[in-house]
Amino acid sequence: MAEEAKKAKQETVKEASNFLRGTIAEELARDTRKFGSADAGLLKFHGTYQQDDRDARKHRKPGDDKPYSFMVRTRVPGGKVSADQFLTELSLGERLGNGTLRITTRQGFQLHGVVKGNLQETIHEINKSLLTTLAACGDVDRNVMCCPAPHHNDGVHDRMQASADAIARHLTPQTRAYFEIWVDKEKVAEQSAGPDVEPIYGNAYLPRKFKIGIALPEDNCIDVYTQDIGLLGVVEGGQLVGYNVLVGGGLGATPSDQDTFPRLGDRMAFIAYDDVLPVVTAIVMVQRDFGNRADRKRARMKYLVHDWGLPRFKAKVEEYLGGRTLADPHPVDIHGYDDHLGWHPQGNGKFYFGINVENGRIKDEGSLRLKTGLRCLFERFRMPGRLTPQQSILLCDLELEWKEEILALLREHGIKTHEEISSVRRFAMACPALPTCGLAITEAERVMPAVVDELEVELAKLGLDAEKFTIRMTGCPNACARPYTSDIGLVGKAVGRYTILVGGRLLGTRLNVIYKEMVPLREVVQELVPLLVYFKADRQPDESLGDFCHRKGVEDLLRFDAEYKNLSSQESGIRSQS
Repeated sequence: MAEEAKKAKQETVKEASNFLRGTIAEELARDTRKFGSADAGLLKFHGTYQQDDRDARKHRKPGDDKPYSFMVRTRVPGGKVSADQFLTELSLGERLGNGTLRITTRQGFQLHGVVKGNLQETIHEINKSLLTTLAACGDVDRNVMCCPAPHHNDGVHDRMQASADAIARHLTPQTRAYFEIWVDKEKVAEQSAGPDVEPIYGNAYLPRKFKIGIALPEDNCIDVYTQDIGLLGVVEGGQLVGYNVLVGGGLGATPSDQDTFPRLGDRMAFIAYDDVLPVVTAIVMVQRDFGNRADRKRARMKYLVHDWGLPRFKAKVEEYLGGRTLADPHPVDIHGYDDHLGWHPQGNGKFYFGINVENGRIKDEGSLRLKTGLRCLFERFRMPGRLTPQQSILLCDLELEWKEEILALLREHGIKTHEEISSVRRFAMACPALPTCGLAITEAERVMPAVVDELEVELAKLGLDAEKFTIRMTGCPNACARPYTSDIGLVGKAVGRYTILVGGRLLGTRLNVIYKEMVPLREVVQELVPLLVYFKADRQPDESLGDFCHRKGVEDLLRFDAEYKNLSSQESGIRSQS
């Protein structure tokens, strides 16, 4: 075990929690609006964050508590949901939440605005639908991501999704606390002979959150290089024979701490398909035993891989595998990306249809009645769905003769198909940020549509409206919407101000770099215009925006920016004189 001079406070709380129980059950029974800090930390393992509505703070009367509520996150491996499960989440959002439902960037659900008195019912109902919130948050393996495309009979996608399901089951915490508190207290109590045991995690669980995702070289829709463990499928003869294992990805950073940074994973080894569970388990246990438990800012596995170097890390994983030698990575790597929107054959005589959900928020607002429309679709056709890493949804197992009726229902509810939205909107993402996220410095989801509106106008003027590039916004540097791999990243720096980063790419295989700092929201698009002008004038054939920025470098981009603004200023002066 790694020796640490001290432990973070959260480590002591976990160790003393009796396998995540704390005093959560007792606090649930009390007529209060919030939990104490120790229990609030433990609640994350159960799938919920205690938050307060920062918009509502200004309406508080002296002596009132903050307006506390809870975000409840459902773990959905690979994003696979039944019609009943989707409808249950919609119903819970209306009855017990803030009236909306959100698809996360990790293919799960989030309910917002659940008050403490409704928390037990909410989590209990999610479990009745055969989903769970257990390990959707906390210092454990979180939702296992996987390409959501329901392609059958191709020897690949079903096997990938089986890997995701197997990993999710294998790494689910074994404590009975979750079921005692939220599911069926009496039945579990009858079966509770003997102490709890966590054979993989131990009684202190992991030093920090842990993320796993599965992708294909031709379709990196899950951003496999940003995961603690990325599994990149290797296909030979039309069959998924194994995975390249990538280790040490992660995007969150703390601006005030130069020892923290976003990082892409390293290519560690190739493993056969049947070796996934033992290898994943060994990697998780190495992080458990050697990850930083003193400084949570440097507790993610990416820092362990960075500090040790890949050879030492790989050797330790091999040691945990009983001395077995892991093969070098297969030469295959990422070369494609698919957001799966539109109408596609599944390979079994049926079809799936991908619908864009802007920033993942399912709600009715104005002429766009997305929540009502999706409810009608799931009630009418009873098809399963898949949640995508771009926060959209795939309607699956569709019959061809349903197509016109589905399109008519979309039109009736103001829901646009992918052909009816701009390319920039299609590939945009934003995190929830204000008002409920406690980490948010500034806005993201609520302002991103207006940023895209303005950007659409400028792209149309330049004839670039068909360009495919990613633009992602977060309200803080923790990177929930994966802004550090996008062509353009907008990261909250201060209230109403953003860092602009450029030079990532749609494929998700390169980090972007800082272009400008402390840009006011109202100036973000105008600061991007010279960049777009330069791109149009000096791009190479078929070069993407991110590749162009990477090739030119920030110094050259800023030089053009200054020249463009100077020329524009001169032209403006001439026009005003005339």
